[in-house]
Formats: sequence, C-alpha cells, structure tokens
Amino acid sequence: MATQTSPPSIDPVPSIARLAATKVGTALDPGSASCVGVLVDGDDGPVIGLDLDRERLVAAGFDGAMGTALVVPSGADPTLVAVGVGPAAEVDAAAVRTAAAAFARAASGHAELAIGLGGVPGLAAAVGAQAAVEGALLARYAYDPLRSTTSRTALTGLTIVSDDEGAAAGAERGRALATATALARDLANTPHSHMTASILGDVAVAVGAERGLDVEVFDEAALVEMGCGGLLGVNRGSTEPPRMIKLTYRPEGEPTGHLAFVGKGIMYDSGGLALKPGDEVHAQMKNDMSGAAAILAAMAELADVGCPSQVTGFLMCTDNMPSGTALALGDVITMRGGTTVEVTNTDAEGRLVMADALVLATEDRVDAIVDIATLTGACMRALGTQVAGVIGNDQGLVDQVRRAAEAVDEPVWQLPLEPRYRRELDSSVADLRNLGGANAGALTAGLFLAEFVGDTPWAHVDIAGTAQSEGEAGWQTAGCTGFGARLLVALAEGFAP
Repeated sequence: MATQTSPPSIDPVPSIARLAATKVGTALDPGSASCVGVLVDGDDGPVIGLDLDRERLVAAGFDGAMGTALVVPSGADPTLVAVGVGPAAEVDAAAVRTAAAAFARAASGHAELAIGLGGVPGLAAAVGAQAAVEGALLARYAYDPLRSTTSRTALTGLTIVSDDEGAAAGAERGRALATATALARDLANTPHSHMTASILGDVAVAVGAERGLDVEVFDEAALVEMGCGGLLGVNRGSTEPPRMIKLTYRPEGEPTGHLAFVGKGIMYDSGGLALKPGDEVHAQMKNDMSGAAAILAAMAELADVGCPSQVTGFLMCTDNMPSGTALALGDVITMRGGTTVEVTNTDAEGRLVMADALVLATEDRVDAIVDIATLTGACMRALGTQVAGVIGNDQGLVDQVRRAAEAVDEPVWQLPLEPRYRRELDSSVADLRNLGGANAGALTAGLFLAEFVGDTPWAHVDIAGTAQSEGEAGWQTAGCTGFGARLLVALAEGFAP
C-alpha cells in the first residue's frame, strides 16, 4: 500500500501570508520608514533627494552605476541610501527593479523602508512603483519555514514616495507579482520530505480557496481511468502516489480567451533507473517541480491583476524514483490519447508527464497552451542560468511569451522547432521514443512535446537553467528563483487568442 508523508508543520501558503503582512503603499513622505532609498542616475547632473553633490558621491566611491548602493553617513533619521540606476537615458523598469533590490539588501537591518522615485523622472510612476516594490520584496526573500531560529530582519513596511496617483496602482501590482514569485520560490525550495505530490495537492486546495481558483485533484485511480500513462509510468518506482492538479481561473464577465498552462511537477528527480550522479545537482532536484510551482503561484494572482482571460492549469506531479517496480529502459507506455512511447532514458521523464496534460488541454479546446518545465540540461548548456528557452508551433504565441518575459525581466530566447531532428524520436517498437540523439536535446524535447498538441497554438518554456541561482544577483536570491511566475501572470493578463 502506498504511503504518504505527513504534511509539514509549516504554513501551506507561507508567501501569501508573509507578503500580505508587509505593508506596501505610497505617500508624499517616507512616514515611519527608518531607511530611505534615493535613486541616483549615473550622469553628471544634480542629485535629487540628497544633501550631497555628485562630486562628493564620486569621492565616496559611488558613481550611480546600476545596482550600486552607498549608505550616506548622517546622524539624523531616517538613514539615507544612494542607489544607482545607471545612465538616465537607459533607465527602465528592469533598472529600477535592480536598484530597489540593491537598496533592500543594503538596508537589510531595517524593517520599514521607503524608496523615492524622484531620481527617475522619465519613467511612468506606475511602472517605477511596480518595479521598485518587486525588487525590494524579492531581494529580501528568505526561505525560513524549516529553520528553528533566524537572525534576519523581516521587511514589514515599504513606502513608495511619490506624488503621482499612478504610483499606488503600480505598487499594488508589484506586490501581486512579487507574491507570485515568492510563493513559487517557497514551493520549489521546500524539500521533498516536506513537499510530495499529495502535499502539493493539499497546498493547491488551500491556495485555491483563498485566491478564488477552482481546484480539482486527481488521484491514482482517476489517472488510471483517464489513461494518463505518462504520469503513471514515471510514478511506478515511487512509494508516493501521483497527483494531477487542475486549476481554473475565471474572470468576471465574458472571458476574452482561454489559455492553458501545463507544468512539470517532478517533486524529486533521482533519474529513476537512469540514476543521476550523487552530487550537488542531484541534491537540488527538489526544484524539478518549479514549472508546476510557477503556474500555481501565477494563477493565485490573476484575480488581483484583473486578468480578462480564462486560464486552466495542469500540474503533473510525482517523484521519479528507482525501485523494483520502476520504469525500465526500453519499456513502452501508452499516453493519454493512445500514443505509445518507448522509454529509452528514465531521466527524460518530464516530457512524459506533461504529454498527458497537453492532450487533456487540447481536449478542453483551449485557444492556446503554454507549458513550463525544468526540462533539459541541453537548454542550460546553450543559454546558461540567466535566460530560459522558448520553442513553439505558433510564432504569434511565442512572441506573446517573449513580450511578457521582457516586461518582467525574466528573459527568454527562442529556439527552433526544427523538423529535421524529428526522425531522432522514431522508435522501432512504438510510435515515439522519449529521447533523441546526443545533440540538440532541447530541440528534440520540444519536438516530442509538439506531438501531443495537434494544431493548437503551443509554446514551451524550458527553465532548467533559470530555476536555480547559486547566489544573489539583482532581485534574485540564492536557491530556487521562482522564474516564470511573473512571466505567466503577464502573459495571461495580456493574452490575445
């Protein structure tokens, strides 16, 4: 009989609760903030908001370069921090987000912060306020639920100092997007011992009840009845039961479109019988459910940003373990819809679980499908750890993904859906094999997924490289990054069928 890990004694929706407790707003002055960030460009003009001229700042080692920070010595309260945003002509939302993150770290001992936007007069107040809130909140993120004690100072208040009415809406939107990323980080950072497929199902139910999502959790018996051979096959080696979690967001009024998200939710990836090496990368494989985490977190914020489209999310959740019942190399499984797949590598399991969901999404007759997954090391080798890959069968949809990625500073690079590599997926005993040749692994993975979407517009986002950060960089913190959550919010909000 399958066993289940007992739910952890931590808040199942910690990020929502934590960021909701952070007072975010706008005002004409910093109020009770004990530390104020002053944005300073890297040009030679006057400095707004500080009683120091440019020459004295430069003498102190501060030149206004993007992401630099200087605590200004003073005996008065509040403490002032000069924060660089780079050349004035190049200041955009990404620069403000990075600057706000640098300020929040420089003020890590302060619980209440304020940021003045007077140093970026060329940027719309709503855009600047949103970026500043995202940068500050995400830079101060820490995964603490399993620590017995912590010495860090929690951020309890953030004020955007602005006299523009648009700043308030921008600040609230920034909070919503930061909450999405923080929740995705929490879910992916939680160890497998505390976040199994069934526990994630419980978390989804709790999030759905709080955020207005319809949630259906399908257990093993239901998956057998539905013929989801990919998810069931990968789960064969595990003592933990699989779950498919279906989330539905419906806007007020008539939807302008219907978008489906499909997420890889491998709660822990040992590689199955194709066992991974016992190194640090193996220990990080709790993050192999980052795609599913990004979808759950993004959909929790769709109502707050007023998304006009209906969105359905499919989270395909199981771990991938070796055992006497695990998939063997050479086994053939039957996917939802009847396609047979020869499993030539059990460590290419993500595409197997997602294939079932791609078929289910097409059966829902959605207008488009976007899947997101920590899918291939090949994509990470090609694009590194700062840029995700995107591939698809519809250029219009891929372009929508690219625009959303640019808007939230979660960059993607388009890879080709090259049909000349399709023959590498041919099998001598089944319709397909789950792995191509030694080269172009990100492309053959995309071609495999494309087999299950038919004519439905589809795009695939590979976040294998971007899901994990070795250290602090801009608004990113060390550990699981939550990459993709804000991208999906922006995509859904602006989706055009």
